[in-house]
Amino acid sequence: MPSRLPAATQPATTTPVPGASHDTTALLRGATASVYADTIREVADDVAARLAAVTQPFSGASRSELRALVDAVDLDGPPSGTREALREAGDLYAQHAIWFHEPTYTAHLNCPVALPAIGAETMLAAINTSVDTYDQSTVATFMERRLVEWTAGRIGFAVGAEDDAAVADGIFTSGGTQSNFQALFLAREKSRRNGTRLESMRILATAVSHFSIAKSALLLGLPDSAVVTVGTDSDGRMSPDALAQTLVDIERTGDTVIAVVATAGTTDRGCIDPLDPIADLCDAVGTWLHVDAAYGCGLLVSPRRRHLLDGIERARSVTVDFHKSFFQPVSSSALVVRERADLAPVAWHADYLNPEENAEPNQVDKSLQTTRRFDALKLWVTLRALGADGVGAMVDAVCDLAAAVHQDLATDHDFRVVGTTQLSTVLFRYQPEGLDAARADALVPQVRRVLFDSGRALVAKTVIDGRPCLKLTLLNPDATLADIRGVLELVRSAAHGLLAGEALLDADEPPCRDVHPRLARTDLHADGEQR
Repeated sequence: MPSRLPAATQPATTTPVPGASHDTTALLRGATASVYADTIREVADDVAARLAAVTQPFSGASRSELRALVDAVDLDGPPSGTREALREAGDLYAQHAIWFHEPTYTAHLNCPVALPAIGAETMLAAINTSVDTYDQSTVATFMERRLVEWTAGRIGFAVGAEDDAAVADGIFTSGGTQSNFQALFLAREKSRRNGTRLESMRILATAVSHFSIAKSALLLGLPDSAVVTVGTDSDGRMSPDALAQTLVDIERTGDTVIAVVATAGTTDRGCIDPLDPIADLCDAVGTWLHVDAAYGCGLLVSPRRRHLLDGIERARSVTVDFHKSFFQPVSSSALVVRERADLAPVAWHADYLNPEENAEPNQVDKSLQTTRRFDALKLWVTLRALGADGVGAMVDAVCDLAAAVHQDLATDHDFRVVGTTQLSTVLFRYQPEGLDAARADALVPQVRRVLFDSGRALVAKTVIDGRPCLKLTLLNPDATLADIRGVLELVRSAAHGLLAGEALLDADEPPCRDVHPRLARTDLHADGEQR
């Protein structure tokens, strides 16, 4: 739909401040407060109108079409004014964005966002706080620290006074990748201080751990062999027996395990590693246990499924992604550590920013980032508006929906369910009776592409045990079973159409000409003569 922003009938005129050589209405300040209010209102009205009109998660525009639209914009052209520029952005970006709130969006770990968080986003964007040092953030520093403490308490870590090095602490980050990287950096530094050489450091994880684990090892200067794969059970969860054997094998080589990474919510299957038995083994050998709960962290507030995270309180560090299962706008993640002292290696002091003798509570002392948005405000407002149980009820809703879809697919003869889930993913293949596995394999990317190009539904594809399959990632608590059945019918129709098209191409004498109502029927006799 075209932008609903009011058209600019004439170029904006300004009254310049004497001596000023720039547009003095361009920046947000007291004198432009009313312009700010009007601008935000108009943009909000435009987005609201688009939300009300959206019927599918994507416009279906092709890559070449989108590239042409972008290339047509002259970024060095004459200024058009704020209103016209936002109209243009609405028709370019919002018109062709992916709408995660649409129930037929089921592709990745993207969630619809809580309305209170959107309001908070507007507030923090306008004020533009940076929570790196106290003198830039004041109360925001204490609000973020309180949320870290709240999260630590939900995990089961001990919380207490800020001068107690043995209690939990943490920092908000840009996402799970940064949180995982910082956790492994801390584990590396702890081991390095104990005399371990980089070339002998090993990190244990499963083959389905997040790719950021291997990427972090590379960035931390560890050898190519640093990440050692631990075996899993049939559901892709880390096997404690396999972990025990791997720990023994590495000890025999003389190398050192600096961290074991358990996953609470694998990206594809949505399964949770057995945290208590893994923690037992880590405690026995004295190694760092990091739990990547980027996906499964919503269970911390689940009224009915919190027990699935039993044992997470025994981790040394935990990744949580609030912009996944807490329904927060990107970005909103955190790394939480069981003992505050473990964050010490991150600290770096500069005279112009956070001198060592400064007693102010500077967050940059424990963050890999310097300038950092006050993303914690979004979660703060969401918890105050909806309550932790309210957020948890939405987490339970998407898990319940996934369970219902699993039951549906189990009785559908066209589909084959792949594995189980403890969260909200559904893995499946279109493979009715008589369709060989190789052809079913080939259909997976083709079906996904047909649906994406239509814009009507988005599903993901992945590979499980060597076989490609389709994946539904259900993170919309307002989506219904009927909505997801509609997506599955689109999958079925796309697969039918692809197979029918192949049948026509493979036919020696395509039937279309014989039956097309606008073509004269042609009968060729054995001698080739037309009668």
